[in-house]
Amino acid sequence: MADEYGVFSQTELMACAGAHTLADGCSVLVGTGLPMIAAILAQRTHAKNLLIIFEAGGVGPQIPVLPISVGDSRTFYRAVAASSMHSVMSACQAGYVDFGFLGAAMMDPFGNLNTTVIGEWEHPQVRLPGSGGANDVGSLCQRTIIIIRQDARRFVEKVDFITTPGYLDGPGARERAGLPKGTGPFRVITQLAVYDFEEETKRLRLLALHPGVTLEQVKANSSFEIIIPAEVRVLEPPSSEERRLLREIDPLGMVIGK
Repeated sequence: MADEYGVFSQTELMACAGAHTLADGCSVLVGTGLPMIAAILAQRTHAKNLLIIFEAGGVGPQIPVLPISVGDSRTFYRAVAASSMHSVMSACQAGYVDFGFLGAAMMDPFGNLNTTVIGEWEHPQVRLPGSGGANDVGSLCQRTIIIIRQDARRFVEKVDFITTPGYLDGPGARERAGLPKGTGPFRVITQLAVYDFEEETKRLRLLALHPGVTLEQVKANSSFEIIIPAEVRVLEPPSSEERRLLREIDPLGMVIGK
């Protein structure tokens, strides 16, 4: 499908799906890249009262253009508070932050995330950036939204390293590990689909397909079995207005242009 901006990209699909996951009046602690773009897009469309929070201490800014990182000065633009990492993480621990919004390099069926190493810890094939605040966010926010490119190398039966806990090994595991009751992964957004987690098993479940994507593609791009319900809806493609706003948010194409 195309409009005046041409055919929409997979990155635009993911950004719009992420924005639609965020509700007006909620709070969200966002990570660098696509989580930022999705949150800013939500704030400029259906969620005018979305409270965006950054790890470095910006609370409630009105972002003029995509920050380079969570510590960029633009994350404090017209903010309601310029606090600190300690204050932000304390708010998460106190249960005040509705959503944590994270990217990842690898995920298992329980939503455990790896951003630390690919391969064995002692002799890794690849060293990744590590946690930053992601472990705190995934451990303490009420719900976690995960945005990740989906293929069989990233959707794995067991992650090489748990950087950020999902549901660990199943129902009740987070609580047994001492994490706040009722917290955990809420949605997973990929270039193929949007997922949630089955309540009984805490395993990944297909919620909706992106336009033009088949169930066969979803299954082929995962190393574990995804729960497929009897009925699966198809999401609407990005609107022309959403695509215009994405270019306004990311004028240099640092993320959307990829």
